[in-house]
Amino acid sequence: MSRAPFQVLVLPFVVDPDGTPQYAVFRREDEGWWQGIAGGGEDGETPLDGARREAREEAGIASDARFITLAARASVPVTQVAGSLWGDDILVIPEYAFGAEMPARVIRLSSEHSEVKWVDYESARQLLRWDSNRTALWELNERIARAA
Repeated sequence: MSRAPFQVLVLPFVVDPDGTPQYAVFRREDEGWWQGIAGGGEDGETPLDGARREAREEAGIASDARFITLAARASVPVTQVAGSLWGDDILVIPEYAFGAEMPARVIRLSSEHSEVKWVDYESARQLLRWDSNRTALWELNERIARAA
């Protein structure tokens, strides 16, 4: 498959027995910054399909995990993800965000990440490098709190 012109962001989480959510944040192997699971869509995939595939590839998250589609969206410069793969007229692509509920804190890291941490909302917010990750995290945290 070839790269589709969109990006996905996945924020894995667990809810502790006391109702407190904990979020997985990932340290990139190459740059060292912290982020959620991020990757590109492939031709023929929906954003949700791409999110499930990236979550499986980068963290070993089961394809049948419960994914929450977030309203948070960002525009990502193509130079950060794929260069001019789609021609000179496409300068930014959309980033679609999702939460992925985990039954336990079990992550199988790919070579893209050197470390994973399970942390509370405020710690995750402080660790995350990208504004789009922090906005999606805020929305996910709000949705979890309102569902409780």
